[in-house]
Amino acid sequence: MINLNFSISMNLAEISTVDVLDDMAEFGWGLSEELLLKSQKELGEEQSRHSEDIADVKEQIETRPDIKFLRTDDAFVLRFLRARKFDTVESFKLLARYFEFRQNNPSLFKNFIASEAGIKASLYDGLPSVLPNCDQKGRKIIVLFASNWDNGRYQLPSVYRAILLTLEKLIDDEACQINGFVFILDWSQFTFNQSRSLNPKVLKQMVEGLQDCFPARFGSIHFVNQPWYIEAICKIILPFLKEKSRRKIHMHGINLGLLHQFISKEVLPAELGGTLPEHNITSWAKELVGDENFSFGDKHIYWPDHCFFKTRSKSFPTFHLKQNLDPNEINSRLDEEFFLID
Repeated sequence: MINLNFSISMNLAEISTVDVLDDMAEFGWGLSEELLLKSQKELGEEQSRHSEDIADVKEQIETRPDIKFLRTDDAFVLRFLRARKFDTVESFKLLARYFEFRQNNPSLFKNFIASEAGIKASLYDGLPSVLPNCDQKGRKIIVLFASNWDNGRYQLPSVYRAILLTLEKLIDDEACQINGFVFILDWSQFTFNQSRSLNPKVLKQMVEGLQDCFPARFGSIHFVNQPWYIEAICKIILPFLKEKSRRKIHMHGINLGLLHQFISKEVLPAELGGTLPEHNITSWAKELVGDENFSFGDKHIYWPDHCFFKTRSKSFPTFHLKQNLDPNEINSRLDEEFFLID
């Protein structure tokens, strides 16, 4: 049995950091046996093929010289493979669209940080928030309480940016990569005046970015307490969705019992007909805004500390392994060209 304590006692200066990270990545450490089996069954993941599958994706990068693939480390590529059930061709297409979407929509990712005024306001209004418990399939539950939207202070793009930032944070967790997400949109007391700020162009952009350009498994989207004008707007959006995506949208109206057929009441707060106390919509905002290290901006990019056991691209300075680096070589932030394109 491998002794996990060796990472603490071993003198890192005596070994090759890259070799250690490469070797550890092959074991899938951090994943439970249950998750490993689920990924194997549902996604076709074979850890013995990780290196081969990842290399296959990377080899295709040269076919798209028009796109700047700003991050191609193994751990990053792996999430795209999981999102496309280890079809290396489809995984590469998703990876390409991920960066192409950012190149084509630079304003969405400028000052892409939770403390940015519009994103912060949206998060503190519960747009979105993340429930503390997963559903019965292990999926994270992302909720949006639409009536909290103060469209006089921030517009729909800020809500979209808050959703994207939330997903970027959550998708770092390999359990989320395997289990996926479900969305619940509560339209209680959402006014017709508020609905007039649902810009069709931005809605189309949201569909494009979430459906085709993000490496996540979206299980289902549930609308509750939606008024007639929201249903009318949905009819406009539906043609932009793929058939598979359309089948994942469920309109429950005021019948929360229909929602509970998909998501157990035991993991839902009282306002969604659940058995738990009312959800504190600011809890996720405080976690995200309070994490000063989690940020994307003009001059830097976030890299999760817990990815120590992941391989990294050569362009990434492993500044958290300061034992191995000359202080003069340590950069606390990456160059803006690593993630953002103006």
